[in-house]
Amino acid sequence: MKIAIVGLGYVGLPLSLQFARSGVTVLGLDIDSKKVESLNAGKSYIKHISSEEVSSMVEKRVFYASTDFSKISDLDAVIICVPTPLSKNREPDISYVLNTAETIAPHLTKNILVVLESTTYPGTTDTDLRKALEEGSGMKAGEDFYLAFSPEREDPGNPQSVVATIPKVIGGYTPECLEKGKELYIKALRSLVPVSSCRAAEATKLLENIFRSVNIALVNELKLIYASMGIDIWEVINAAKTKPFGYMPFYPGPGLGGHCIPIDPFYLTWKAREFGYNTRFIELAGEINTSMPEYVIERVTEALNKQKKPVNGSKVLILGLAYKPNVDDDRESPSYILMDLLKEKGADISYYDPYVSVIKPTREHPHWAGTESVIWDKDVISAFDAILISTNHASIDYHALASWSNCIVDTRNAMANVDTDEGQVWKA
Repeated sequence: MKIAIVGLGYVGLPLSLQFARSGVTVLGLDIDSKKVESLNAGKSYIKHISSEEVSSMVEKRVFYASTDFSKISDLDAVIICVPTPLSKNREPDISYVLNTAETIAPHLTKNILVVLESTTYPGTTDTDLRKALEEGSGMKAGEDFYLAFSPEREDPGNPQSVVATIPKVIGGYTPECLEKGKELYIKALRSLVPVSSCRAAEATKLLENIFRSVNIALVNELKLIYASMGIDIWEVINAAKTKPFGYMPFYPGPGLGGHCIPIDPFYLTWKAREFGYNTRFIELAGEINTSMPEYVIERVTEALNKQKKPVNGSKVLILGLAYKPNVDDDRESPSYILMDLLKEKGADISYYDPYVSVIKPTREHPHWAGTESVIWDKDVISAFDAILISTNHASIDYHALASWSNCIVDTRNAMANVDTDEGQVWKA
């Protein structure tokens, strides 16, 4: 079997390598020529994917990358793994999906399978994507070519998140489309979870991330309430999770990050309005989670005031730019919001992240592009008036940090097992 995977990012590249390891010949397609050149040279640009993995598949001739989308005319299947962000008005932006569809449609051949993996609202695959593919190819889905949806379930940085072993949900436009999808994924993945339709598969992915968003909002709200009572939310969570049934731990933080939880729930919010429903839980969770950076800045202000220092003019170091520990992915990271809020108050902002040496241009925070991480050095770190731990990378020496700084604001409980002086660490 020969397939193409469109979009070689945090979802598309690991999926490509898993199919290649399973004996499927994979053409990786991306509009970024630098990514294509890097992969064909056997080099990875994602921290948790080694260059050895890439070069091995390239050398075995089971994986190669290209910017030439016309090459799909010789293939059996195309998997689409492109971004689905929100607009400034929190409305779904499926332009990347539709642009991909328009690009590949002229090159589709009879009986080819097209699968969408990008998270989206129910109905995208069997309406928007189907229409674009049919108009561009002159063929009919379910008759001339097969169409399916199978949501990605990547968890970068989690050693237990292995593509081959994560059960794969899949729904087809027709029963025949589902069977074709199953034939494809069973070649590389151990367990399939077929559902009745593309819409059921799309809804499954949304449920997974809405569940996380709502529960994170719950502990974030409890964090504020318990803090006002002098109770440590982290202690409470650690005690509660000893219950062997009926409880699952979720943890508070400075805000939501990544390409899933801050975005995906609002795809359903937008679609639900079409059916006359207001998604009150989702909206409330969003309000709570997006308010967290403001609370963190309040705690930074309190910590600096205790030292008789104003925020305006103080040097503040953001510790951790990635949206979660031990990855180099800074998409939707709350660290950027914290940096913006502190800068608005006149603080002199720098950051340290062992995995993000320089900030790349982003649509949401282009003004930070080109900013470089400071070095991890006693003289450098101790020169800051306050250290704000936004992401708790395991590779950071928190014991050294405790000896270098007397004002640490900790949003991740990273200093829990470190000996510190009274008043040195402020939980936020």
